[in-house]
Amino acid sequence: MDCNQPMHPALKTLAWLEGIWRAENTGEGKFPTIKAFKFCEEISFSSIGQPMLNYVGQSWHSEKKKPMHREVGFLKIIPGSNKVSLILAHNFGLTTIEEGHVNDFEITLKSTNVSRMSEGCKEPVVLKTEREFRLVGSMLEQTIRMATTNVGEISEHIRTVYQKTEK
Repeated sequence: MDCNQPMHPALKTLAWLEGIWRAENTGEGKFPTIKAFKFCEEISFSSIGQPMLNYVGQSWHSEKKKPMHREVGFLKIIPGSNKVSLILAHNFGLTTIEEGHVNDFEITLKSTNVSRMSEGCKEPVVLKTEREFRLVGSMLEQTIRMATTNVGEISEHIRTVYQKTEK
């Protein structure tokens, strides 16, 4: 199968995301129940000709260089609209469906479904998520907020600034 297909016309409002984005020590994590931390991350959005972008995110410890988190999924757009959905599977057993809108160079998403494996997931349980992608100049910013069973209100968890490394 030839994966080098032209981008689907429905994705024109998301074309600015396509490529590989890297954050070198610019990832910041925090939550009311944990100590703040820094990390590195690489995310990629790629097109194979369908009305969605394939997505992969991989983070690692900035000093120890050990893997921390991986998520894979799809950023789908409803053709002819600005409505988007991000469907993700996380390597610790969580799946999320986040729905929202794209406006110019900003995407805002809120979870409509959060599920986890019945065994093997640690407490606390993630109850809901919110995510934003924003292009600021040539930099991509991502902010993730979440609520858990021990912090019921939405609180910022991750903020990352990326530079594009490849298209």
